Amino acid sequence: MIKKYKKEDLTVVWNPELCIHSGVCARGLPKVFDPSRKPWIDLDQDEKDRIREQVKACPSKALSLEDPG
Repeated sequence: MIKKYKKEDLTVVWNPELCIHSGVCARGLPKVFDPSRKPWIDLDQDEKDRIREQVKACPSKALSLEDPG
């Protein structure tokens, strides 16, 4: 089940079927991406630009950005 998390004009999409649990997201922005919390993504914990850059670093592309258009 694909999940979407929104903050203003930013939408982060998580596809758990693609996730390889590398931990890149959680190590990069642990306040935003915390697997021990539900929901595990909280976009209010950091700035949008930093979140965008961290999502782009996801090696499996399980995390992606939705085009606001």
